[in-house]
Amino acid sequence: MEYLSTRDKNLRKSAAQAITMGLSRDGGLFTPVSFPSLSALEVETLCGMPYRKRAAYIMGKYLEQFRPEELNLFTKNAYGPEKFGHPEVAPLRQMDKRTWCLELWHGPTSAFKDIALQILPQLLSASLRMTGEKKTACVLVATSGDTGKAAMEGFADVEQTKIQVFYPENGVSEIQKLQMVTQEGGNVDVCAVKGNFDDAQDGVKAAFSNETLRDKLAERGYFLSSANSINWGRILPQVVYYISAYCDLLNAKEIKLGQPVNYCVPTGNFGNILACYYAKRMGLPVGKLICASNRNDVLTDFIRTGVYDRNRPFHTTMSPSMDILISSNLERLLFDISGGKDELVREYMEQLALTGRYEIAPGMKKRLQEVFYGGFCSEEETSASIKMLYEYGYLIDPHTAVAAKVLTDYRKETGDKTPAVFVSTASPYKFCDSVLEAIGVTPAASSVERIGQMQSVTGVAAPSRLAALAGKAPRFTAVTERGNMEAKVLEFLG
Repeated sequence: MEYLSTRDKNLRKSAAQAITMGLSRDGGLFTPVSFPSLSALEVETLCGMPYRKRAAYIMGKYLEQFRPEELNLFTKNAYGPEKFGHPEVAPLRQMDKRTWCLELWHGPTSAFKDIALQILPQLLSASLRMTGEKKTACVLVATSGDTGKAAMEGFADVEQTKIQVFYPENGVSEIQKLQMVTQEGGNVDVCAVKGNFDDAQDGVKAAFSNETLRDKLAERGYFLSSANSINWGRILPQVVYYISAYCDLLNAKEIKLGQPVNYCVPTGNFGNILACYYAKRMGLPVGKLICASNRNDVLTDFIRTGVYDRNRPFHTTMSPSMDILISSNLERLLFDISGGKDELVREYMEQLALTGRYEIAPGMKKRLQEVFYGGFCSEEETSASIKMLYEYGYLIDPHTAVAAKVLTDYRKETGDKTPAVFVSTASPYKFCDSVLEAIGVTPAASSVERIGQMQSVTGVAAPSRLAALAGKAPRFTAVTERGNMEAKVLEFLG
């Protein structure tokens, strides 16, 4: 299967080339030329497989260059018990007769990004061999909190790679920051950026588009690649867990084959919910895709009006991984619902860069609203959602709380009784201060102390790797301006 750029559909690459490059040199995102079908019989077959086998089978539909035995080895390495603390990798937890929570945080960094970023380094290494690339891949990452640590965990000391992570200086939780700045590995670097996540993301995108920088790096034996969800190798593994969740519901006899299921996804950069949309495009019986935002409600307004307008206040919230006003992966959706009109997508992206807004065509808006519902959650509602589910007996993080609240709002507004899954993207222990405050407890002074405090108060065990942060000394302390990020890349690479 070939992959084309959302801004030039005549620019086509193999899967290995798309994964190696990360971002198309015209600024577009690589997307498959077509979506392979997933039949009812295949879904039944997948029901009898463990998660890693499901992953190899589904990804194999898109990665025809890769041998089945190769993909099976990659998924075995990525999703084994030494990496994931739950045998099902992405288990479902039942809330009531028609509601489930999909837990995606049982990996080594306690965030959903682990599911993609434990396998992406293996895909990239194989892609480098396939393309005959001899230069070292410099993986640039902009993170709103979770991607950075998960990417470094996956790429640490991986041959023929270096990884550099940029995060907003005051835009991540203390635990997220501590996870990143204590990262081990001889090929990693971490730097804070003065500004918000959009500033960090813009800086990384600018680096990819800078021909002078690319030439300098090539002279030194490097090329740029990405571990953000702009890389197709990040999106594809995320498609798997939506299909897997449907199989688990079938196995539990909670639904019948072919019965629709709604999915509610806490959303920032649009990659996670886009993966569910792609599962639907393959034929998975997905009903409504419910896009849950926090106070940074640019996606809610877009789905409701067809106007994307980033010209609004930026809010720093207790759900920082969603504190985003430029949702990069939305570009892939625009390409699909426009019928592959690259010139239209290019025009919208130019308008966004110049004016901060664009309005999609009426036909696209109709297709968007047929599939998606947009809702958002205030800070007070997020805290109330955490408290309500804690009293119910379930401890969740702020991002999960946003999804739970927006799903409730959707059902009240529409009366839709379709079985639904809301997505849990991070362990509550990554956001101890917000969770403790929500359940009525004054947080301890330090972020690491709060982990033990929350264990004592709630009786819920903390992930071992988060508990092990106590006493770890920071390795990285650098802070830079948005305009100096490319210089930091050159400094890192000598």
